[in-house]
Amino acid sequence: MAHMQPLDASVTPELKEDFAIFEEILGFIPNSLLTMQRKPEMVKGFGVLTRAVMSKYGEVDLGLMRLIAHFASRAAGCQYCEAHSLIAAEIHGISQQKLDKIWEYQSSDLYSDAERVALDYALAAGSVPNGVTSELMVRMREHWSENQICEILGAVCLYGFLNRWNDSMATDLEDAPKAMGERVLAQKGWDGGKHVS
Repeated sequence: MAHMQPLDASVTPELKEDFAIFEEILGFIPNSLLTMQRKPEMVKGFGVLTRAVMSKYGEVDLGLMRLIAHFASRAAGCQYCEAHSLIAAEIHGISQQKLDKIWEYQSSDLYSDAERVALDYALAAGSVPNGVTSELMVRMREHWSENQICEILGAVCLYGFLNRWNDSMATDLEDAPKAMGERVLAQKGWDGGKHVS
């Protein structure tokens, strides 16, 4: 059960446009932001950062950026964000077939070498202590430009904030990400943890 209950979106009408950003990304307003709206400027600031990091004008595919967020969340252990990022990945063009093979990303022919190293990087960058090494950076530079690496790390860092927020709040998981977690992640021990009642 959540440590703090989300408020209805109508409580803060000035956040309507900010909430719309996340409805576009996920198909719904996440409970994390409905809780965060107690501090409206935080929601607004997070929306600005999300638009910058997950820009449709970026060089890295938006679906892959959501997979990167997933792997960063996996490293952090935030089951809420693990499931949410897969919903967002699907909305942004990652096929269900590819999502179903996420545990086999290192060997599945659905993932390219560039994607594999980016996901390895997300796991390393999302870990505490940080696991990014000089050797991993050499591998990243074989596939990604410096601008693209900045975008990839931006996704890791954006979700670092969400991982801390949602695990600290024990944010309740919504139905769609819960179903995705049960379909894709449960085979390796995901159960929603503190985010399901």
